[in-house]
Amino acid sequence: MGRIATAAIVSLWVIPVSILVNRIVPDPYMDEIFHIPQAQKYCNADFMSWDPMITTPPGLYYLSLVQVAALFPIKYFLQLASSFPEACSTAVLRSINGVLAVLCSILVYEIIAHLRPTLDDRKATLLATVLTLYPLHWFFTFLYYTDVASLTAVLAMYLACLKKKYLFSALLGAMAVVIRQTNIIWMLFVACSEVIDITTAHQRDSVEVDDLKASNKGTILSTVNTGVNVSSNLRKRKSKGIAKTNKPSHWKNTSSTSRASGLLHEIQAIVLTSWSMKWELMVSFSPFFFVLLAFVAFLFWNGSVVLGAKEAHVVSPHFAQIMYFSLVSAFLAAPLHFTIGHALDLFRSFWKNRLLGVFLLLLALIASLLSVHFFSIAHPYLLADNRHYTFYLWRKIIKFHWSMKYLLVPFYVYSWFSIFRLMDKTQRRIWILVYFFATSAVLIPAPLIEFRYYTIPFYFFILHTNNNDCRSWLLMGILYTILNIFTMTMFLFRPFHWDHERGVQRFIW
Repeated sequence: MGRIATAAIVSLWVIPVSILVNRIVPDPYMDEIFHIPQAQKYCNADFMSWDPMITTPPGLYYLSLVQVAALFPIKYFLQLASSFPEACSTAVLRSINGVLAVLCSILVYEIIAHLRPTLDDRKATLLATVLTLYPLHWFFTFLYYTDVASLTAVLAMYLACLKKKYLFSALLGAMAVVIRQTNIIWMLFVACSEVIDITTAHQRDSVEVDDLKASNKGTILSTVNTGVNVSSNLRKRKSKGIAKTNKPSHWKNTSSTSRASGLLHEIQAIVLTSWSMKWELMVSFSPFFFVLLAFVAFLFWNGSVVLGAKEAHVVSPHFAQIMYFSLVSAFLAAPLHFTIGHALDLFRSFWKNRLLGVFLLLLALIASLLSVHFFSIAHPYLLADNRHYTFYLWRKIIKFHWSMKYLLVPFYVYSWFSIFRLMDKTQRRIWILVYFFATSAVLIPAPLIEFRYYTIPFYFFILHTNNNDCRSWLLMGILYTILNIFTMTMFLFRPFHWDHERGVQRFIW
């Protein structure tokens, strides 16, 4: 019932806002001027032509063809389109993201229900609905960009993997990579996450089996001495052991004993267990390996990660990017990060091991200062295009004074430690480490500051926090709604003109 309610609620704003956007902005805008003509070439069965300015693979265009093929009989019957290419209008192509946004909300609900099995339907629906309002995801639902399709494919891949459908998950991972090539990192993250889950479950089962054997041995010895029949008691013990083994694996992480064992011990235990299970893991995760091989072959063939505009998207050591991500993510989840209770909890976690805490804090401050000083990149697109909000944030905040980028460092550090602390309550530390590496691998090579790149790592972070407080989520929903109303109002009703170029310009993320 919850998934139907979530889809219905999301549809309530997707449909009217889509109609409004297509009525006021009927022509392709910004990156749509590349994507829409390319998709229309595919509608004309021209699969050999390629716009050299498009950086991402054609996955979104294939999905659009499927949708247009499904809609074409209806449009033909209503005499709205006499040929297949005619059905590929801007409005129809944009509508694929509306459909995917509804599907994405269902996936978010299913993942929440899987990770938090004790959560009731109403709360799960609330959480899924709020996450669908996430500003970067919400805004691009109404334009023909790859972001919504990319997030939907990655979340579908993750949900399939959580449900142990590894072949299906790998196929969805391949689709995610064909939509946006950096999703190869998230496919590897999902596979690593499941390996961690399997090996830790195997470790727990091994301990329980050893305990059960020891218990049974003691019971048998007692039976020999007393002559009492204990076969029924043994069956009861075994059934209890099986029930505990079937406990959802994600809740094992709440054990303080496991977290206290330390990161190095976790790594060692998982490496040893993975080696003992190597053949089983190789068979289960071989589909992911084949997708990875195909991606490596693509890199050799293409000579770069991006397809077009390679000179503007050269891989660069942009370490400051992960600093921006932490602060933006903390702001967009402010009710979780900036509360007295959470700040005190974070302080207590440092106070328990003051020596290690001070060392990590100093290390983070030094690394952040070095990142913003030596690896802070101002891309030409960022400096020249005043249609993006990042243009104004860069000029009005970071470049307001030479010291601003250093004064923001404590906020970056707090945001990252806050993110780690929120995830540490539900996830093993090795999982958090893999998440940090995946986020870094996606963001650091990107020279351009684009908040759209933060969407997938933000969703993985927020889905793996254990805050079920409705008040916090309602506040997040209000924050998102205000931002969405503001950005859409600016986009639709505050157009402006450039002196050096004809046409209407609009503000966009």
